[in-house]
Amino acid sequence: MYYPEPISKLIDGFMKLPGIGPKTASRLAFFVLGMKEEDVMELAKALVNAKRNLIYCSQCQNITDVDPCRICGDSSRDRSVICVVQEPKDVIAMERTREFSGDYHVLHGAISPMDGIGPEDVRIPELLKRLHNEEIKEIILATNPTIEGEATAMYISRLIKPTGIRVTRIARGIPVGGDLEYADEVTISKALEGRREI
Repeated sequence: MYYPEPISKLIDGFMKLPGIGPKTASRLAFFVLGMKEEDVMELAKALVNAKRNLIYCSQCQNITDVDPCRICGDSSRDRSVICVVQEPKDVIAMERTREFSGDYHVLHGAISPMDGIGPEDVRIPELLKRLHNEEIKEIILATNPTIEGEATAMYISRLIKPTGIRVTRIARGIPVGGDLEYADEVTISKALEGRREI
């Protein structure tokens, strides 16, 4: 509260990031002030570049710099299986296992009535559109094992079941309340192997 305005604004900017409180934000702000000017400019350019040049893949909805993304553009992948995940970082977690060779669909969130997030607020309509346009045999629901993730998986399952497409859920290898992003490769591999129909 006694900082010059440019520092205060920088601290406020850092505090908008998840998990960053006032002390950490102050530490980061003063660290940035101690950096070389060219390093600060590179950091600023990287932030602006990421915000301006990333788009959503028209097929899987993952963040990308080309459309379709590199995964959707890979002809060696199994187009008959789609793994549905909540966030783009979950695609990276799944890819690290080297166990899944199908396509993805990124929801960008989960259904959460308490937070005012309904089915229309996540990318479920885009998933349903893909089912009409592609030869899909299986949908793997790999949403996080949280209340919101489970509710989203059940909602999607109820929509897809009548189409005759097999709907599976990853197994409970990932702890309840955890996120795919923080699970190790073995845990995610076991969860994929033990998936079950819902």
